[in-house]
Amino acid sequence: MNKKNLDTTYDIVIIGAGPIGLAAGLEAQKAGLSYLIVEKGCLVNSIYNYPLNMTFFSTSERLEIGGVPFTSLNAKPTRAEALEYYRRVAEKFALNIHLFEAVERLQPEGGLYRLSTSKGEYRARHVVVAVGFYGIPNLLHVPGENLPKVRHYYFDPHYYYRQKVVVVGANNSAADAALETWRKGADVTLVVRQAELGSIKYWTKPDLENRIKEGEIKAYFNASITEVRGREVDIQTPEGKLTLENDFVLAMTGYQPDFSFLQQMGVNLTEDEKRYPQYDPETMETNLPNVYLAGVICGGMDTHVWFIENSREHAVKIVRHIKQEAERV
Repeated sequence: MNKKNLDTTYDIVIIGAGPIGLAAGLEAQKAGLSYLIVEKGCLVNSIYNYPLNMTFFSTSERLEIGGVPFTSLNAKPTRAEALEYYRRVAEKFALNIHLFEAVERLQPEGGLYRLSTSKGEYRARHVVVAVGFYGIPNLLHVPGENLPKVRHYYFDPHYYYRQKVVVVGANNSAADAALETWRKGADVTLVVRQAELGSIKYWTKPDLENRIKEGEIKAYFNASITEVRGREVDIQTPEGKLTLENDFVLAMTGYQPDFSFLQQMGVNLTEDEKRYPQYDPETMETNLPNVYLAGVICGGMDTHVWFIENSREHAVKIVRHIKQEAERV
């Protein structure tokens, strides 16, 4: 234990240095509250793990925090531009951030909270959980999924040049992976569980539909992978089982929040498949006094409900509530 860390009690400790965690730090700073942002990875770790050539659906002004303008060369900003922007915000306001430090445990202690991390311990009057959902992929649950050729994260298309690639999924991530790897020389097969493509960026969907129509990207709908082997993959289609030669499987099946962390803290979750956490939408406070949620974590398994642009206000609500409660004392 790093006892030096316990000498200071922060008004707020924020778990997660994504855009919403940074926004919470900015609001705390503006309100004159002492704060610390603790992040298990790098700054805006989820955005860093996006595909190399990823383009946001949102325009740049909708990704802004702290009143800092976000300028982009194009109508839609890129991953690289977002990384640059959030670095500049962190530097401009000299935000108090500890990176590559994972929070392992949170427990009440004498009206405060003690946070145990991979590098020390801290006390806080209030805790804001602003973690994302990019750390735990939704698995296929098929034999062979643990083989190195199966990837749940896609980064750079060049890697798959002249490889036989199966992309699993129906939405943006699958569309981007299929198109980019095909354009870099991969032999691409798309496997979609539904009867049609899902929610895809409007400038990407026609491109993918045309590639499928022309037979340049093979696609199987109402289909699923049933087994992965070293040089093959089995696909169940409406016409029966199909075995394909295969080098890599890109399972773009989405991700989910770390519910075990919320449960360990004592945050109530619904018992259905949505796993919605309990919080007051007006204040963002959970069933635990002085513990708040912000950002995508609020949606449980509905990870496409909250985005940067519509959850920036969570930080404002949280700090306003903390200030109001302090004034009542």
